[in-house]
Amino acid sequence: MSWTDVADGVGLVCLLAGALLCLSASIGLLRFPDLLTRMHAGTKPQVLGVLLVLIGVGLRLRSGLDVGMLVLIGAFQLLTIPVSGHMIGRAAYRTGAVEPVQVRLTADDDDT
Repeated sequence: MSWTDVADGVGLVCLLAGALLCLSASIGLLRFPDLLTRMHAGTKPQVLGVLLVLIGVGLRLRSGLDVGMLVLIGAFQLLTIPVSGHMIGRAAYRTGAVEPVQVRLTADDDDT
């Protein structure tokens, strides 16, 4: 078994895991009841899913230019997805779409 066979196998596992995480994020967007849980489902597993797909594609392509482009795509995804989720939550809180009771602003566990 050569290195390329191992890289193809690991790439396949990464692609499948990333696709499953992206699928779970999309199901969460449809199934969760309110904006905050939908926002969580749309950002948290989506970032890891996209990164796993990019790693899987990078292991399959193995070209320096292609891997460099995939690293840039991953970096931009890491920068934009969490920021957009934060901005959506912030806009929803400021416009009143989210009740202040639903948002926990402190890390103190005595207020529950």
